[in-house]
Amino acid sequence: MKKVLVTGAAGNIGKLVIKYLLSEGKYEITALDLKCKKTYKVLKKYSRRINIVYGDATDPILIDALVKDHDYIIHLATVKPNISILNEKVSKKIDYKASENIIRAITFYNPKCFLIFPSTTNVYGNKIKPINASEKLQSNNYYTKTKIEIEKLIKDKINNYVIYRIPTVLTNLSCDDFIYNTPLNDETEFISVNDCAYALVKTIDNKSNVNKKVFNLTGGNTCIATYGYVLKNILKIHGLSFKFLWSLLFLEKNFYGNTFSDSNKLENILHFQSESIESYLMQLKRNSKKRVLNRFFAKPFIFMIDKRLNK
Repeated sequence: MKKVLVTGAAGNIGKLVIKYLLSEGKYEITALDLKCKKTYKVLKKYSRRINIVYGDATDPILIDALVKDHDYIIHLATVKPNISILNEKVSKKIDYKASENIIRAITFYNPKCFLIFPSTTNVYGNKIKPINASEKLQSNNYYTKTKIEIEKLIKDKINNYVIYRIPTVLTNLSCDDFIYNTPLNDETEFISVNDCAYALVKTIDNKSNVNKKVFNLTGGNTCIATYGYVLKNILKIHGLSFKFLWSLLFLEKNFYGNTFSDSNKLENILHFQSESIESYLMQLKRNSKKRVLNRFFAKPFIFMIDKRLNK
């Protein structure tokens, strides 16, 4: 039975990765995350079916022990973009250090181990035309700078890996974050959290087709719209949130949306694209019924977005 380690396992993508791995019924799964009330609540329901390790991916001794014993690593442990964009030290101390620990442990103790690393499409900067994975990379902020450095380290040091550059993920906003600091008029290709997690799991069975490659892991044609269109509808359905206000007040609009000419390349291998922006908005509507005040206070911001989109 293949052994799979998932770091950041209680996060919005990680918990779905665990779910899909279990549905396959053929993996021994280890979930790694920091112990707190939220992660304990998420992982507790799986306690009889997976191995749960509470610890820090920046701990080299812990990572050495885990990497030695696993065939695949889905490395999702990361600092949230809206935090690491503002603080280089946090990005370096957590994102880079955790990845460096895993890469070093693979190099010395388990060179056959296969690393699945989610990066970000924000490494391309702001492009006008549809782009592909061979585009020149741009370091726009601390978050993208760190991701570019990690990608280089992976390519230089290990032999079995795939790097997935992921755009803005459409998540369950009642418990997960959304990236709010993208220019409103950017035409953006999103991906649903379900499709993203499913693709990561399907990678295991398609290792030989993706090894030593970089792909844009995106939602396809049905997930393309201006960022403003998606944000406007999120505010209409979910209402105003603290995270939106915080991003509006403190973050530059430096998380860019793009569209991709090579979306089908990975889809033809993994067959994971099943959700659209409209299906996501329908799901969001079903799960956001008791937010009357939030929706009321969102109206001025919706008006502002409409005005900017119609310029």
